[in-house]
Amino acid sequence: MEIHPLVADTATLAAHCARLARADFLCIDTEFMRESTYYPQLCLIQLASPTEAFAVDPLAPGLDLAPFLALLTDESLLKVLHAGGQDLEIFWNLTGKVPFPLFDTQVAAMALGMGEQVSYANLVAHYTGTQIDKGARFTDWARRPLSDRQIDYAIGDVTYLAALFPKMLDKLRRNGRGIWLDEEMARVSDPANYANDPEEAWKRLRLPSRKPDVLGRLKALAKWRELEAQDKDVPRGRIVKDETLADLAASPPRSQADLARIRGLSQAWANNAIGGRLMAVIAEAQPLSPEDMPAREASRPGLSTDAALVADLLKLLLKVRAKEAGVAPKLVARAEELEALAAGTRDGLSLLDGWRRDTFGADALALCEGRLAFVVENGRAKVRPL
Repeated sequence: MEIHPLVADTATLAAHCARLARADFLCIDTEFMRESTYYPQLCLIQLASPTEAFAVDPLAPGLDLAPFLALLTDESLLKVLHAGGQDLEIFWNLTGKVPFPLFDTQVAAMALGMGEQVSYANLVAHYTGTQIDKGARFTDWARRPLSDRQIDYAIGDVTYLAALFPKMLDKLRRNGRGIWLDEEMARVSDPANYANDPEEAWKRLRLPSRKPDVLGRLKALAKWRELEAQDKDVPRGRIVKDETLADLAASPPRSQADLARIRGLSQAWANNAIGGRLMAVIAEAQPLSPEDMPAREASRPGLSTDAALVADLLKLLLKVRAKEAGVAPKLVARAEELEALAAGTRDGLSLLDGWRRDTFGADALALCEGRLAFVVENGRAKVRPL
């Protein structure tokens, strides 16, 4: 494989990307920093085809990433990543789109029975026999200049990816599990996973109350914090921490001067501009409407004592069937789906559709309906129809 020098100008990037656009697949990885920013700071992009690889310096003065972004949105080109969730978030921020089609080698490893979160190093060792040098893993990728060791380390992530991807794809095809991966990649590609709507920010927080006025203030404050963090490009916790936001919603201060006595805020908030904006948000907040009220825990498919026992049996059954099929249990069914099934839900569960039903769902239904039982033979749990 040909390794090109670090790309730091638009003309070279365009020439390389024109060749990559004709490749059978494109391997992508990124290095980024996000400890002190709201948005991930893209510091390095690594790209590889079956025949060539290179790294791109997105921080180089005057570099236009348009040729690379065109590759991301080219739906005729398969993009290969490993545990690409954070990479996809960056690409969404850059283009407003999620790259497609995708192949995530960590998800593929789940379909091949290699565990739920197999590391890239273990995956490379398994398929290539190579032990990766991870010495540059925790480097400061925003600092310039980058050393040759850093660049070599980074490019290695995509050159190994280009070597192991065809082997994994071939094994998936031989096992008839390509559709398993397709379904999961469709879920990963859903833009809703990456669109960060400030109006929805409150739903990620622990609710301090079920009172409409408290939740209305929490929704307004969470939106305000999100917009402040975006505007300043700092982590949302640098504006106000979650617990302080909940306290403000539950016990709103009567005046800006009272902010000096709020745990988690400095005395400066009693007089500064951001404190004034916070008070304006509290004053303008409206109670949450009935249709926006979150469902009570009791109104969800709850678990009685007996249903909780059934859920435990379903988890055991999942382990048994997943082991027999050679697939990670998490790819077949999530815990909340098992609990919903145990509580009586039958509609809208992915474990009752397609290959998941064939692998586990049909037996899970049978267990819930008393048509399947566990037996122990020679110290091993097995299932038998009744």
